[in-house]
Amino acid sequence: MSEGEQRPGAVREALRADPLRFPFTRWVPRCWAYLLGGALLGPLLLVVVAVLLVLGLGLSVVGVGLPVLLALALVGIPAAAVARWRLRLVEPLPLPDPHRGLPGAGRRARVRTRLRERATWRELAHAALTSTVLAAASLGFGALLLGSGLYVLSPLVVWALAPETVMLLPGHAVPGPLAALPFGAAGLAGLLLCAYAGALLTSAEVALARFLLAPREDDLGRQVVELTRSRARLADAFEAERRRIERDLHDGAQQQLVALSMTLGLAEYELRDQEGRAAELVTRARGEARQALEQLRDLVRGIHPQVLTDHGLAAAVAEVALRHPIPVAVDIVLPERLPALVEATAYFTVTEALTNAAKHSGAGAITVHGRVARGRLVVRVTDDGRGGADPAAGAGLAGLADRVALLRGRLMVTSPTGGPTTLRLEVPC
Repeated sequence: MSEGEQRPGAVREALRADPLRFPFTRWVPRCWAYLLGGALLGPLLLVVVAVLLVLGLGLSVVGVGLPVLLALALVGIPAAAVARWRLRLVEPLPLPDPHRGLPGAGRRARVRTRLRERATWRELAHAALTSTVLAAASLGFGALLLGSGLYVLSPLVVWALAPETVMLLPGHAVPGPLAALPFGAAGLAGLLLCAYAGALLTSAEVALARFLLAPREDDLGRQVVELTRSRARLADAFEAERRRIERDLHDGAQQQLVALSMTLGLAEYELRDQEGRAAELVTRARGEARQALEQLRDLVRGIHPQVLTDHGLAAAVAEVALRHPIPVAVDIVLPERLPALVEATAYFTVTEALTNAAKHSGAGAITVHGRVARGRLVVRVTDDGRGGADPAAGAGLAGLADRVALLRGRLMVTSPTGGPTTLRLEVPC
């Protein structure tokens, strides 16, 4: 299939490309088949719409017509599906479904959602036009095509029925096949007219279908908004689960280790004047409990530091910088507290970048710069190390990139050989 046949409006493009040759292309029978299909489906759709309308209005008097009127409001959806299928005759590019998927939704939820979508009402308008104006145009075209075909065959008909009298026009008898030749020529002219008229009529119907049945930016915008909200809800759920784990560790295992350390301290005091071996074992156990407590505190702090909750991103990053083995200059100035999810994402991105710099960069200094610009938090972490970092090599940054993507943000790493390495984070606030 050529490039012109792959673009929307293929019939119009073919007609414009070579008008004289167009009647002899395959687009002519396709257009005729499309319009004759509309001549058959249009009246059928009109009957369905009329029956539903009459039943709905009639039953509304007794208070039970609402389901029928709902069916009338939704009748454009299957009609549009058939229209999109018919378009494949004359349009190589399929028309996408503007409705969003509803996997697992119940019947009421589906009906409620479809009634709220603007595409449903555009499809109903297309069904109304298909069953009236377009059906009338297709029927008129079908009558012209049928008459032209009969006129083309009129010499054969007159010859076959001779010596019977044949009247091709009311009140005008045709004496023989030779007298029917002008009617045959008129039929050929009619078929030529049908070729061009069918192309123009088909192009108009295709343009109307694309205007009413194709997805629009507002439909896609609503889907994007809903997708963004669902992703935000998912991220909030992850954040809530993380805080629950942090709370359980802090209030459960950590407190038990504190109690164990105190108990071992009392036991060590009681055994100090007794056998030295028992006191030595208790002292060792107390040291191990203290070490486990410190590791658990580091784990809890790594899950979500308390300073981040209490004082915000700048204070939390400054605290990490104080404990970092490489000198870190922190320059984060924010006009106000950011959403908790944004602060947590930025914090863990910075800490991961600092950890990678300490392990692999060989840097002597690191700078962390953060500002809010045009509603987005922009954070840059730059080190003066050897460079050559590969973001795809480590799972840490890949996981952070996925987390940033949940917030519709971006994570970019620039690390030429010889340095410097810069990690840039952008997150909508």
